[in-house]
Amino acid sequence: MNNGTILSGTNLSKKYGDLEVVKHVTISINAGEFVCLVGKSGCGKTTLLSLLSGLERPTTGEVKLDGTDITKATEDQLALFRRENVGFIFQSFNLIPTLTAWENVALPLFPIKMSGDERHRRATELLEKMELGHRMDHLPAALSGGEKQRVAIARALVNNPKVLFADEPTGNLDSSTGDAIMEILTKLHTEKGVAILMVTHEVELAKTSQRLIRMHDGQVIA
Repeated sequence: MNNGTILSGTNLSKKYGDLEVVKHVTISINAGEFVCLVGKSGCGKTTLLSLLSGLERPTTGEVKLDGTDITKATEDQLALFRRENVGFIFQSFNLIPTLTAWENVALPLFPIKMSGDERHRRATELLEKMELGHRMDHLPAALSGGEKQRVAIARALVNNPKVLFADEPTGNLDSSTGDAIMEILTKLHTEKGVAILMVTHEVELAKTSQRLIRMHDGQVIA
């Protein structure tokens, strides 16, 4: 892996039956870089994100994250690697409805050998950074869309990831709330230096990133 590169995909393709959704894509992201992947709905950008993050396996090609070829890992190895190296933010928040805000944030830490006090401390610290200290004991149903997404961001950061993957993180939010979430992501990138790969169809949002990659019909075009 080249010096500075934290994530790379080489000749990545993904087929579902006869449908090829991602077509021979080669892409790399440097440590600490904020990259946006843009394109119309159905162009393959979310599938590419899933391949690069290890959520799905490519039909062809390889993915290297911090020097490790994750396409050769077993399912158990891959799950452990994701837990220790990456964070995920989804459009639909993906919070557990029966858990409070702090319990949702702490959830990725439960498989790790760690005291309950330490888990609570990490979750609390992140929620306070998200200005949600007063909402820690609330269930997701009692939170606004913007608050849910801030909880999801805190959860994605709780394991100190090397790469943060965000799939349309503002897609279910109104424009002002979406702008606030983008400000949080930009600030986190600046302060923590975590690499971010974000999928969006909104080019205006993408302009806040350091680099913009365009996809069309399963291929990177610019």
